[in-house]
This record gives sequence, C-alpha cells and structure tokens, in this order.
Amino acid sequence: MTTTLPAPPAIRRLTYADLPQVIAIERRSYPTPWSLAMFVLELSKPSGICLAATDAEGAIVGYCICSRYDTVWHIMNVSASPDHRRQGVATGLLAALFERVEEPDPRFTLEVRTSNAGAIALYQHQGFRAAGLRRRYYQDNGEDAVIMWRTPATLRGTLEDIPNAVDPLKRVV
Repeated sequence: MTTTLPAPPAIRRLTYADLPQVIAIERRSYPTPWSLAMFVLELSKPSGICLAATDAEGAIVGYCICSRYDTVWHIMNVSASPDHRRQGVATGLLAALFERVEEPDPRFTLEVRTSNAGAIALYQHQGFRAAGLRRRYYQDNGEDAVIMWRTPATLRGTLEDIPNAVDPLKRVV
C-alpha cells in the first residue's frame, strides 16, 4: 500500500483579503482567538512580515504574523488549520520567514503555552531555546508562557547572547 503525502503548502504574503479565512482558522484553533482588528493592525505595520500558507487550490491552511521591534523580530502568531496540522505548514511558514529577514544574525522571540509540547518541540527543531517564563500570560486560563529565542547563540546551542536567560524547561520541580 502506498501513501501519498500532501504537497507542501505554497507560502506567500498574507493580504487583507485573506483575513476571513484566517479568522476562521483562528477561531477553530484557539480558546481566545485574535480579533479581526488585531490582524488588520499587524498587516498595516510596514516593518512586519505576515505570511500565508496555501494548499493546491489556493485556500489558506496556515499563517504567520511577525513584527519587528527595534532589533528583535517577535513572532506573534503561527497557526495551521486543524485539518492541516502535522503536515509541515508551520515549519514551511517559519522557514519562509527566516528567508525573508534579510539581515545578518537576526534575533527572533516568541511566547508559547507551557502545555503546548508540540509547538515547543517545533520551535526547538527550528533553533529556538527556552530562555524565560511569563507568569499567567494567557488570559483564558492564566497559563504561563515559555519565552523562546532564536539567535546566533541558540543556533550554537547556548543562551549566551540573551540577557538574564534562564531555561524554564530545565528547572527541577
């Protein structure tokens, strides 16, 4: 028996016209989804990078929202449609994001729920390392967020270029 893998998604710039599909994915994915206004605000920022992953028919299957603050790129939202998870959508979006940042030694950061082991593993595979904790970060249940960074040092396996970094995932409980 032969299994056919789905084609990798195409990655392109996210547009305002994509937002109805993005909102539908957002509502299916998160207990406290971003509002339309939040997506519009992020798309309006000239320094941000907003990407869409599409299937063979052109439907949105994932998206990535990243804003630049001073010298740091903050990945605000990465999501794959529940029907397209574990098919390389988020990996493709992150790879495309890293390619589009045209500067030497870019620094990326993000927050992720401490309970989201799948996302933490994805980010670790992409060179991110846990470097701190934001207590009660998520409003829906008060869950903590792991602060993760992808820097030249994390790509070498250290946290030496992140001030006050402490890996909360290595903390003994």
